Amino acid sequence: MTQPHPTNAALFEAAQRVIPGGVNSPVRAFGAVGGTPYFVARAEGPYVFDVEGRRYLDFVQSYGAIILGHAHPAVTEAIAAAAAQGTSYGAPTEREVRLASLIAEAAPGVEQVRLVNSGTEATMTAVRLARGYTGRPRIIKFAGCYHGHADALLAAGGSGVATLGLSGSAGVPPSAVADTVVVPYNVVPELDDQIAAVVVEPVAANMGLVPPVPGFLEGLRQACDEAGTLLIFDEVITGFRLGPGGAAERYGVTADISCFGKVIGGGLPIGALGARTEIMETLAPTGPVYQAGTLSGNPLATAAGLAVLKHLTPEFYSDLEATATATAADLRNMLAAAGFEALVIQEGTLLGLHMGEAPADDPDWQPTNYDEAKTTDEQAYSRLHAHMLNKGIALAPGAYEALFVTPAHQLFPLVPSVSV
Repeated sequence: MTQPHPTNAALFEAAQRVIPGGVNSPVRAFGAVGGTPYFVARAEGPYVFDVEGRRYLDFVQSYGAIILGHAHPAVTEAIAAAAAQGTSYGAPTEREVRLASLIAEAAPGVEQVRLVNSGTEATMTAVRLARGYTGRPRIIKFAGCYHGHADALLAAGGSGVATLGLSGSAGVPPSAVADTVVVPYNVVPELDDQIAAVVVEPVAANMGLVPPVPGFLEGLRQACDEAGTLLIFDEVITGFRLGPGGAAERYGVTADISCFGKVIGGGLPIGALGARTEIMETLAPTGPVYQAGTLSGNPLATAAGLAVLKHLTPEFYSDLEATATATAADLRNMLAAAGFEALVIQEGTLLGLHMGEAPADDPDWQPTNYDEAKTTDEQAYSRLHAHMLNKGIALAPGAYEALFVTPAHQLFPLVPSVSV
């Protein structure tokens, strides 16, 4: 007898009995937008398909981890071939060396790379490395920038922290953030001889999309040089998304330590940090800063990452940015036709939405910091999210996430048919 297909509602109800909130990452619960999460059964190209058979044009793309489109044959074939040889060894592999080499070749200022298992692990390790290398205790981060859920970096974080209206997190004692200084994005802070590192998203993509204003990144570089402070670029989203050299290449500013994730794993769990050899040799086993991971350099993740990076040519990025530009224009027309007041923000291949109008006396206005980003109309975004789902278009279930396109989106232009 054929088993009935589960529904999204039934799966969510079952999930809530065995998983906190029914999800394994908070924003997925749809708490900020209302409704029941769709449970994905499969994905292909620009689409995800839920367990009820509905198809959605997907602008989540695993929050930027997918760049070629879902289930790209080169990636799935590489994973299958790697899995047939074993899924984890706890020993070095050739693919680790090849992936680290590709990252070092592409990323400005990177000579050595340590592979880890997530973006959170990469930024957490980068902060520890900066403190160990400089011998200084304090770090500076920017309000609205999200660097994963390590204790010291959750203060005034964007992404799910902003979506859920959290000021940080319970369970983080004051001592854990006592040496974290939070300052406004797009303003160069004053540094002193106690600051080990300044950590920043060079393009903030977790408070909506907030690009750096002219001179901001250059100012950070100069201030860090003058204070003997390390500059950490969190390129978990921008790395290999804005271009082969990420934001560092796009803006011509080189960080001391760069963090990566998402794209470099082809949709499998991975993270990485890289810097010049002098800094990286401070990590164990060559130095006193400890970091380790059972699954670091996992053979499936490195196989997927290598398969993806092979496709990321200059022509690919040119086409991807053109796709983003066309999608931005379609979204502006679509939203205007539907009566939604919203700004569609583009920075290279990245897109973002800010619900609300620009001031009448400044039609080119867009948010430049967290306080301005938080003026987005979250209730309007909730309505937009629901309407888009009804039209078969999946946006992230939170008003502070970026939109991600792939070349596959070119074949399926948006139709301005949403109605309020």
